[in-house]
Amino acid sequence: MEKQVIQSVGFRNISSEGKVVGFQLKIRLPYYRGVYLSQIKMGSLVVDGEEITKDHIIWRVNGTDYTWQEMMVSRNVHWSPLELATLIVDKPGGLKQGYHDLKYSYACTHSYMPPSLEHIIDPYKEEMVYLTEFGHTHNSRRLLIV
Repeated sequence: MEKQVIQSVGFRNISSEGKVVGFQLKIRLPYYRGVYLSQIKMGSLVVDGEEITKDHIIWRVNGTDYTWQEMMVSRNVHWSPLELATLIVDKPGGLKQGYHDLKYSYACTHSYMPPSLEHIIDPYKEEMVYLTEFGHTHNSRRLLIV
């Protein structure tokens, strides 16, 4: 597992029935205790300047796929910091060969943070200040698809 949240391993196009239907990337959780899926507040993925919203991303955690709506109510699925999550992105045609600039932001709530502060945890806000103690993570990486 690499130190960066966005991993270089697993970044590739994915196919179904002989057609490229999207791509995937793997991320790690930088929080030492792990989180339940319902604690994750989805952000957006930006690839080469194009924003891909949470509606086009499936999270694969512990071998099971989840939409963001399913993650919001999934209170018994735990994402361990020792496990990579795979983000499966619906993008017909996938990504062309070469380097791609990726940015992914998300936030996690934590049991020790007062609920009154949760309104500031919004990975979509432009003016958002990412504070790791509030579960914010903002990540960039340049990766290659061959």
